[in-house]
Amino acid sequence: MADFPVSEFEARLDRMQASMRVAGLDALFFNTEAEIRYFTGFRTLFWQSPTRPWFLVVPSAGRPVAVIPEIGEALMRGCFVGEVRTWSSPHPDDDGISLIADALRPYARIGMPMGRETALRMPLSAFQTLRETLYGSQFVDATAIVRRQRMVKSEAEIAAIADICDIASRAFAAAPSLFRQGQTLADAFRAFKIKLLTEGAEDVPYLVGGAGQGGYADVISPPSDQPLENGDILMLDTGATLGGYFCDFDRNFAIGKASDRSRRAHETLHRATEAALAIARPGRTCRDLFEAMAGVIGEGGGDVGRYGHGLGIQLTEPPSLVAFDNTVLEPGMVLTLEPGMGLGKGRIMVTEENIVIRDGPPQLLSQRATPDLPVIGG
Repeated sequence: MADFPVSEFEARLDRMQASMRVAGLDALFFNTEAEIRYFTGFRTLFWQSPTRPWFLVVPSAGRPVAVIPEIGEALMRGCFVGEVRTWSSPHPDDDGISLIADALRPYARIGMPMGRETALRMPLSAFQTLRETLYGSQFVDATAIVRRQRMVKSEAEIAAIADICDIASRAFAAAPSLFRQGQTLADAFRAFKIKLLTEGAEDVPYLVGGAGQGGYADVISPPSDQPLENGDILMLDTGATLGGYFCDFDRNFAIGKASDRSRRAHETLHRATEAALAIARPGRTCRDLFEAMAGVIGEGGGDVGRYGHGLGIQLTEPPSLVAFDNTVLEPGMVLTLEPGMGLGKGRIMVTEENIVIRDGPPQLLSQRATPDLPVIGG
């Protein structure tokens, strides 16, 4: 729990319990990393292992109750919880189900995330057993109230995201000394990741990008050993972390020279971002931001699904900047602005910035890219 003071978690709990009372919920049940960390401060890389389930109960009054494998007891007892119940896991027959059933038995209406961008991190058969054991209780969808609270960040959360954005901005500023013609894409990724860490990033769990003549074919493939060539556009998109919070933005660089088409695309994407920044105010919607960017890019932009998303404990969080998301913007929402467009011949270009919605103009958390496409080694 060293990432934030106790008062931060007390405030989160108070807000959620007020929402629970309005929704008529007696408790919330969580078993995914983001929600357990959000309410308790329990942060560990042990989530990389799918072997053990982890459970948290947030009652409508009182502190959370953690029901977890005993391997996590020492860490959890230093977090924001009222009680920690443990068992030896993995267990061949009862991997915590009887313990979590006992913890939930007093509650009639139990909320849990069930909607878009949620997951059940336990065997479905085990959850069915839990429901059968608690036949007198009702499990209901609490996605809306959990999502609504997590979308609006506290000032402490915003400060954490701003810090990692500063680190990534400094790393990107060092691009002329990191990237060069003839360097393999894999070596470029490696150099950038090292720079992020030396600048102060805690970890770099997400680093993607691409390179190709005049643009790149995709933005999710692992880096290859293909050397960077004169005329390539190199893009790196980083989700580095500090204190468990992500940045998520990219930068494009021309190697040696930039074609007129690539320059125009970069400038168009810059204008698209400016259009979103101009209207990113409380009361506007995610759809408004999407349409502002789409209006600049035009019909030839290609279908990338969305032009941005929420950001925080997770690399991508709700809401989505897409035509069907009418989420109303509120002060404290941290968003990415991520327009992309097709360049023909299977090539694309994407740009991305991180912002926080404020009363008035938004606050840029990433150091704003220039409208001109940077050229390295020209």
